[in-house]
Amino acid sequence: MSETTAGLLQIGLLIAALAACYRPLGAYMARAYTREKDTGVERALYRVMGVDPKADQRWPVYARSLLAFSAVSVLGLYAMLRFQPHLPLSLGFGGVAPDQAFNTAASFITNTNWQSYSGESTMGHLVQMAGLAVQNFGSAAVGMAVAVALIRGFTRSRTDRVGNFWVDLVRGCLRILLPLAVVGAIALVALGAVQNFSAGTGATTLAGIHQTITGGPVASQEAIKEIGTNGGGFYNANSAHPFENPNPFSNFLEIFFLLLIPVALTRTFGLMVKDKRQGYAILATMGALWATILAGMWSLEAAHPGTALRLAGASMEGKETRFGVASSALFATSTTGTSTGAVDSFHSSFTALGGGLAIFNMGLGEIAPGGTGSGIYGILVVAIVTVFIAGLMVGRTPEYLRKKITAREIKLVSLYILTTPLLALAGTGLAMSLAGPKTSILNPGPHGLSEVLYAFVSSANNNGSAFAGLSVNTGFYNTALGVVMLAGRFIPMVFVLALAGSLARQQPVPATAGTLPTHRLLFVGMLYGVVIIVAGLTFFPALALGPLAEGL
Repeated sequence: MSETTAGLLQIGLLIAALAACYRPLGAYMARAYTREKDTGVERALYRVMGVDPKADQRWPVYARSLLAFSAVSVLGLYAMLRFQPHLPLSLGFGGVAPDQAFNTAASFITNTNWQSYSGESTMGHLVQMAGLAVQNFGSAAVGMAVAVALIRGFTRSRTDRVGNFWVDLVRGCLRILLPLAVVGAIALVALGAVQNFSAGTGATTLAGIHQTITGGPVASQEAIKEIGTNGGGFYNANSAHPFENPNPFSNFLEIFFLLLIPVALTRTFGLMVKDKRQGYAILATMGALWATILAGMWSLEAAHPGTALRLAGASMEGKETRFGVASSALFATSTTGTSTGAVDSFHSSFTALGGGLAIFNMGLGEIAPGGTGSGIYGILVVAIVTVFIAGLMVGRTPEYLRKKITAREIKLVSLYILTTPLLALAGTGLAMSLAGPKTSILNPGPHGLSEVLYAFVSSANNNGSAFAGLSVNTGFYNTALGVVMLAGRFIPMVFVLALAGSLARQQPVPATAGTLPTHRLLFVGMLYGVVIIVAGLTFFPALALGPLAEGL
């Protein structure tokens, strides 16, 4: 069987698996967030937290609850990292340096999972489990909570209430993420992923060098890493490490995991707004964007364009040779489109244009299909822009899901869209203008610019994957990227919650003959075009100086 045929079969099987889970998981998540009854475990947690689960919150209270929870999480994880030597199962590792501890804490709380450290030589088992893996659950549940709050903004009228953050957080963790992660961890263990508390196993290499191979609770962290679109690897090599990703079957399963919730949430959205066609339209747009990037990246990596690459026979340094070009392109497209930092090959080793597509995919706003929660609320924001543009074309006040899009909504949407590009491009410009950060670039020229641009686009969009080739464990990069991650996560979330509150206060308007149908192919095409144009206008100049210049 040719690699092309195998790649097409893998893509077809992936789509079929997602389609099989789409309806049941999407419906289950809708029930999880809309049912009035709480479980016994949930009621106990609410009593401990002092939360009234029946109390709806106004959007400012919802936002303050979210920010308070995240702030406490950052401080708690920072403390664990700094005091690691005094904790059980530390494996003799020292405390993480202050700037790196800040960067790591900010990274995992924001669902970015950017790593400036090698996990197997820096983090003990307790920090990996009770620190990093726990935040994988919490950060993913926070994103889903914001998405549900925005959907409530469309479904409610004449109210200033968008739900209860603490209830949404607990339900996201206990009812959705935890069951999926348990099943995922068991599947990965069955496929050969490591799951133990080993402090390390001695081995002698073919060159006669002795080394210690660290074990640990890898499979359990790997499962939530992908299911929660987190991406923080137990090992420095991430999902290219055989302990995390043993074989082609586990590789396929991990790609399936990281796409599962973002895809199924479109079904949840359709059910909650009581119009399943709206969910299908959003899913179609996400799928079209994902397929476009995949086709481009696969073709570029298969052809490996460039004189030097052709003379060398291919660009295989840093590629995952166990799985092939098609599988690596599929993983890279899915991970950069879902705010997941997991990689099974190093994107810096892709062709210049292929690596540029990975940057552009993140620049779309992590909506193809996006992260857990952040994907659906991100594309709904762009959908509002689309109906606004359509309204300008015909001279009519735009509407979306029977809610009028007024000046207030457009201001919030505009601020949301501008935040992450501003952070990414300003950070890149600052890093390229200072002498100190430029010494971290291992490949001067356009490729070096691509490395820096990738780092800041990845951080601002809370993706977390790295281009490699850039030494980021410095005071500047740990601090700057940490600040960008926090701002890129929570500032847009506040705008989304304010948008939810603004929509919830409105009274629905009846659809008329002049209302733009937002469930048809025309709207899907318009939404697709707006996404591409907005991202293209924003990032094309930087891409032209980096990956495009290198590729041409």
